[in-house]
Amino acid sequence: MMKYLLTSIFLLCVAVLFAQKEMLDKVIVTVGGEMVLLSEVEEQVSYTKSQRAGALPPNARCAILEQLMVNKLLLNQAKLDSIVVKDEDVESQLTARIEKILSYMNGDLKQFEDYYGQGVPEVKEQFRQELKAQLLVEKIRAQVMEKIAVTPSEVRAFFQKIPKDSLPYFNSEVEIGEIVHKPVINKEQKRLTIGKLDDIRKRIVEGGEDFAALAQKYSDDGSARAGGDLGWAKRGKYVSDFEAAAYKLQDNEVSPVIQTQFGFHLLQMLGRRGNSIHVRHILIRPEVTEEDLAAARHYLDSVRMLILHDSISFSYAVKRFGHKEAQSFNNDGRMVNPSSGNTFFETGDLDPDIYFTVDTMKVGKISKPVEYTDPSGDIYYRIIQLQTRTPPHRASLAIDYSKIQKAAIESKRNETINKWVTDRIGKTFVSFDREISGCPSLDVWVNQKSAKPKP
Repeated sequence: MMKYLLTSIFLLCVAVLFAQKEMLDKVIVTVGGEMVLLSEVEEQVSYTKSQRAGALPPNARCAILEQLMVNKLLLNQAKLDSIVVKDEDVESQLTARIEKILSYMNGDLKQFEDYYGQGVPEVKEQFRQELKAQLLVEKIRAQVMEKIAVTPSEVRAFFQKIPKDSLPYFNSEVEIGEIVHKPVINKEQKRLTIGKLDDIRKRIVEGGEDFAALAQKYSDDGSARAGGDLGWAKRGKYVSDFEAAAYKLQDNEVSPVIQTQFGFHLLQMLGRRGNSIHVRHILIRPEVTEEDLAAARHYLDSVRMLILHDSISFSYAVKRFGHKEAQSFNNDGRMVNPSSGNTFFETGDLDPDIYFTVDTMKVGKISKPVEYTDPSGDIYYRIIQLQTRTPPHRASLAIDYSKIQKAAIESKRNETINKWVTDRIGKTFVSFDREISGCPSLDVWVNQKSAKPKP
């Protein structure tokens, strides 16, 4: 029997969610109250082919079909257990996925409409129920595995079962600390930015101009192409200054100019629904001058000198002088590898500016201020400390405990979901189309007492 992967095929890629459907709908499997359509299988096969250089393995179609059946089994159980997914959560996910697709198209709405044959609102509506089903699957899957953990003895036992000649070989890795500082905008640029937004607000409130049209023209963030529309959001989604201003607004009211870490904003309330709000905004970021950048470099260089002269520790300097919104701030300045979730980076995976900074650095040393730009285009500076460096080596508990622990947890999760699925198969009605054959991995589904072919 195939192993039931933790990653849902539904969730493999945004592109799958919005793949154009062909009219091949034919029910080939029924799992409880849910149906697997032939079109679903064909879409997944087509997508999988597009992601591979060579031909698919012989059992690929069977594996895809079984994974779809597992998802239907999970969805059926979620509905039986009365698990709820809120409409605003679905809307938020739809918006995020549409934004991701548009980012691949450089924000070109015409290209989007040409590709999907319809506009953003129509695409959202078409896939709303499908996404809601995906979120239900995520919730039931999380419930099945929410209490899974491993003890140190289980980690050791897991490691000892791996044949020595099968132990992975790890390249040289480093741990890196950083202290981040965002340049402070000078008073003149703040004044000019606030004045510009005050003029825009007057055009809306007194001149009757359209907020969305002005957002498209002036706003400095990705929501500009949607007229500044941020969609529905629950309390806690936005930074505190933005949220505090938003929740004070009445329907259609336009806020005064507010400041957040991202810049200066105008907000307009579009609607309320319980504890959720629907707002749009215009964001303008003040221009950062060369004088502002020079002041930021000087500030961090002063912090560096304090640490080097043993006046303060690196950890204390992070808390005292670091940028509180930096991901590393609450981790004593240690950077987290987004690929692994731990603090270790293979040197080849580092951003080029960090790689060249630490390449010849000795452990414990601290760099001079290094400039970088975040995904939103804002300029920051940071000083970097090389905290550890490991040589290339075979996996060992002493050096790689966190990685081995993560692998042990994944193994236990797979065992748990496999057991759960096998148990539910025996309690769930399953019906197959007579044309399905040649899939040995489906034997456990076919042989359960309630399974029967369709006439």
